[in-house]
Amino acid sequence: MAWTKYQLFLAGLMLTTGSINTLSAKWADVFTAKGCHDDPEHSFSHPFVQAVGMFLGELSCLAVFYILLCHDRRSPEPKMNRGQSFNPLLFFPPAMCDMTATSIMYVALNMTSASSFQMLRGAVIIFTGLLSVAFLGRRLKPSQWVGILTTILGLVIVGLADFFSGHRDDSHKLSDVITGDLLIIMAQIIVAVQMVLEEKFVYKHDVHPLRAVGTEGFFGFVVLSLLLIPMYFIHVGEFSNNPRQVLEDALDAFCQIGHQPLILLALLGNTVSIAFFNFAGISVTKEISATTRMVLDSLRTLVIWVVSLGLGWETFHGLQVLGFLVLLVGTALYNGLHRPLLARIPCCAAMVSTEEGSSPEERERLLGDGRVQAGDES
Repeated sequence: MAWTKYQLFLAGLMLTTGSINTLSAKWADVFTAKGCHDDPEHSFSHPFVQAVGMFLGELSCLAVFYILLCHDRRSPEPKMNRGQSFNPLLFFPPAMCDMTATSIMYVALNMTSASSFQMLRGAVIIFTGLLSVAFLGRRLKPSQWVGILTTILGLVIVGLADFFSGHRDDSHKLSDVITGDLLIIMAQIIVAVQMVLEEKFVYKHDVHPLRAVGTEGFFGFVVLSLLLIPMYFIHVGEFSNNPRQVLEDALDAFCQIGHQPLILLALLGNTVSIAFFNFAGISVTKEISATTRMVLDSLRTLVIWVVSLGLGWETFHGLQVLGFLVLLVGTALYNGLHRPLLARIPCCAAMVSTEEGSSPEERERLLGDGRVQAGDES
């Protein structure tokens, strides 16, 4: 069945805003500007300030939810399901996981390329699969185990590509690239914990996805904004790239924005894009399918990679192509995208039918997961 214009718009919006989200964060990182007190020009390295902006974008989903709710109430036949009442503190533990993982990933983005950042986030399916078996009692299908193993192979290939390209990359030292890659993978463990917590304690409540994303964004924004105060006084030495060598110098970030207004444009791009990406992702799952959402998320990685090459932020490496393709196969196997193809082959049709899961339940689960994953989607 052909897509409607509205469905094409949603798919394009998700792909575009999802790509802008990572590219704008990386764009902010490549700027150099003067800081406070006549500090010399230095790179904009403020991952925690960027993370606050990302949570502000998630928080805006709460405003979108209430705007849609008010508009729906004024219609002759209200259709929007507001959901049952719930304790907002249910979202606090997953919000803290989201805050920690997002902060770590923005630190890592300063150290590695945007394309590797996006590809390595695919590691989340490994840890989500293992934790869902351990804590949710879920039984993974054989194809999902193969998908996990394939994803591990893809991560190794992307890591090797970064290792070899690190020797000829002027913008990142090899040690920084390796550290950044490891931090991204470490962050996916925390993202997987977040997903398991949400599925075990949150999804059983009838909460609208935009309201859920906005509530987590509220907790993340408030807590991380308060944490910027002690971070201003915590010295971390050479690990930090700001002049005072503290964990985060928010004042230096504002001074650099004052000297280079384009940094503000990059930060606004990150904030606005995450809000639209969450809305588009939820809408794509509802209006088209969860499978389409997964495919678009994979295409996002390709767009980020091509744009990064075009802007000269990174150099082409053949191993990265292989790594991306292997990761794509691993994601497809884990999410069951191979089933429609195998179902057309007579000898494989029976195998697919025995492995077939409960697609409506999976669709509802994905409807509830309205953030950048990893997806996630940071």
